[in-house]
This record gives sequence, C-alpha cells and structure tokens, in this order.
Amino acid sequence: MRETTVSEERFVEELRAQVEDVLLVHDVSLRQGGRAVLFSGRLLWDAETAFSLLYERLQAKGLLPFLQRRRGQDSVLIVPAPRERGKPRPIINLLLFLATILTTLYVGAAWEGFDALQNPATLKFGIPFASALLLILGTHELSHYFVARRHGLRVSLPYFIPVPIGLGTFGAFIKMESVAKDRKGFFDVGLAGPLAGLAIAIPVLIFGLSLSEVKPIIHGPGYISEGNSLLYLTLKYIIHGQILPSRGVDVFLHPIAFAGWIGLMITGVNLLPAGQLDGGHVVYALLGGAYKWVAQPVLLLLMGLGLFLWHGWLVWALFILLSGPRHPRPLNDITGVGGKRKVVGILALILLLTIFTPVPFS
Repeated sequence: MRETTVSEERFVEELRAQVEDVLLVHDVSLRQGGRAVLFSGRLLWDAETAFSLLYERLQAKGLLPFLQRRRGQDSVLIVPAPRERGKPRPIINLLLFLATILTTLYVGAAWEGFDALQNPATLKFGIPFASALLLILGTHELSHYFVARRHGLRVSLPYFIPVPIGLGTFGAFIKMESVAKDRKGFFDVGLAGPLAGLAIAIPVLIFGLSLSEVKPIIHGPGYISEGNSLLYLTLKYIIHGQILPSRGVDVFLHPIAFAGWIGLMITGVNLLPAGQLDGGHVVYALLGGAYKWVAQPVLLLLMGLGLFLWHGWLVWALFILLSGPRHPRPLNDITGVGGKRKVVGILALILLLTIFTPVPFS
C-alpha cells in the first residue's frame, strides 16, 4: 500500500466525472502504478450504450475503457491507449509472399518427382499445387484482414511463412495491433478466415479428386497416407463411388486435390477452440470467462492425441501454450454476440467435427 499523491487524486476525480453518469461507483482503486484507474459498481445503462458513451469521451483523451462484469459487479478500468506503431512496411509482406511462392513451387515439383535445385525449369510442375494452396491460404488470411478493418481494428497485411520442406509453408498470419471493441469483433474476425478458406478448399478438393486415380495401395518408402475426416471420406465416396481406402485400393491425390486436403486440415486445426487459434476467438466470444472450461480440455486432448496418435499434435499444443493459452479481452467484455451469432458459432463447432483429422499423416 502507498499514499496517493495530489496529482493522482486529481486524475482520479477527473476520470470519475467522466464515468459517474454511466456507473454507480462503489469503489475506486489505482492500477498499473497509478497510470490506470478501476471503478467498481453498477452500470446505469446497458453495457453497449455505456461503452459507446465512455469510449467516445475517453478516446479523445488518449484513454480506453475496459468494461467487465464479475459475480454481479460491474467495473470500468480506464487505461492509457497504446501508441500507434509507425507506418506499415508492406515490402516485408510482399517479400515473404514471393518467397512462399518459390518454396511451394519447389515442394510441389518435389511431390511430382522433380528436383528444382538441379533443374529450375521443373518448378513449373509445382504450379498446380502451389497456386491451389496459396489461393486457399490467401483467402483465409485476407478474410481476417478485411473483416477486422470493417470492425475498425488496426491489423497488418498477411505474413506468409516460407519453408523449403514439408508443405512449402507454415501458413500465414495477420497481427492485430489494436484491441477489439467487443466480443462480436472477436467472433466475426475469428470465423471469417476458416469459413472463407473452406469455401475455396472444398471446391478445390472436389476438382482435384476428380483428377485423381484410384489404384492399389503401395507400401514402402516415398509414400504417405493422408488422414480421413468425415467430410473428406464423404467427398471421396461421392466422386469415386466407394469408401477409400478399402479392399487394398486408395485414391492417389492429384497435386490440386492434395492442396485442397491441406486446406481442409488447416481449417480444422484453426477451428480448435483454444489459445489464439480462430476457434479460440469464436468460443471466447460465445462464452466469455467460461471459455477456459473449453480451452483447457481441448489442450489436454491435443496432448493425448500427440502421445498416442500423431506426434504433430504435441507441436500444436506447444504452439498454443507459447502463444498464450489465455485469451485477450475486448474493451466491452459484457455485451454478448447475440442469438444469430450463437447459432452460427454452434454450427461452426459442428463443422469442426466433420473436418477434423485425428491422424493427418501416416
């Protein structure tokens, strides 16, 4: 404990004048070394109206209000607004994207049996795979970007991650550089990417499967078997008229089909309701503080799958832990997402069950 200074008392009184017609104040305390003030009590308006009033007043003063409700008590935490970063440097995004084009072309050609390091002209054989995969990933990330901008959030352009092995890329991401105003923002931004990416991945997969052949399974080095989800099994049955693999045969994927399958798998991973994944944003928007009762079991489930089915899930569990298993809060953490978004969110979780692949590769 410490004694407040005269300047701090004046600061508190100035802020109290801004909130007392919105919140019936019961208690006041300083936070963050006197740089932030927490007012506790009971809101005199509905949370959405209260937030709009406070946000408009405080934004001009370089401050932000955080509204929360815990155990029936409302609170308004007023903090300094984060400084805006300098002008974006899209040249970095562009260079990473160009590098990812090269690495996915290289890997796509390698899947077809060509070594582009020995003969760069063979990169052309990677075009079907690279173009289909980057179309899916690009649609996913740009959907995040445009929906975030529509909600007034500052976000970066997509950063693609090139790697010359595996799939040719570790995917892409955007950086949110401002705080979401409410849970609706988290919900819309989180769900936009998976739904848009899936809208491209499914037609790409269907087209690619129509180009793929069903042949006897080959056991030996140089071959991998992609895992099955309920949706993938169904699409193979519709196009080839049989459950695959079965009776010693399986579909040998055309590069476009493989890219579509990757899009399906990545969407399933992103929809997992944990950490900073898209599904984590969606479930936090739906449940608020109760989000942890879903996220923590999902993290434990991934660890179990990693130990007993596919070791790659341990990497994803580690990624969730490193990115922060807790979810950031929006400025207005009281107002929910509304009935329509709840229905869409439940449907999205059902969709996850149809596209999740317990053993992606074997």
